[in-house]
Amino acid sequence: MKIKLSINKKKQELDILPGEKLLDVLRSRGYHSVKEGCREGNCGACVVLLDGKPVNSCLVFAAHCQERQITTLEGLGSPGSLHPLQEAFVQSGAIQCGYCTPGMILSSKALLDENPDPSDDEIEIALDGNLCRCTGYVQILEAVKKGAKLLKKVKKTGDKAGGK
Repeated sequence: MKIKLSINKKKQELDILPGEKLLDVLRSRGYHSVKEGCREGNCGACVVLLDGKPVNSCLVFAAHCQERQITTLEGLGSPGSLHPLQEAFVQSGAIQCGYCTPGMILSSKALLDENPDPSDDEIEIALDGNLCRCTGYVQILEAVKKGAKLLKKVKKTGDKAGGK
């Protein structure tokens, strides 16, 4: 079956199987930031933004994404031009093995899009479905707060990287 959708702001028409999960469709097309973890919606490794909201792509049928917007980590920044949240995660040491990082960053982006100045509790709630076995979450919490500041600076100055 064919579906039309947008992945990282690029309109695409994909040929998929009716029961195929979004996780598998994205990975088979080279979006390797979408990680396969538990396949049960418990770990957050496969989080993408669907119309701006974080979802576990292992639980979403690709067919349900007809005419929808999907954002993966590849859609936020590039190695030479990191998104402010990516920069904040690097600066804060919130990346260790990196397996959870895409889901953490995308969940954080969704939070900051809705609430540019979240409390620690609000950050913890937004990241509740994302498991990390390496950092202990302290650096991740710091990265989200730093990312919020960098994003405010970007909006104020127009400096894409937040003025490192």
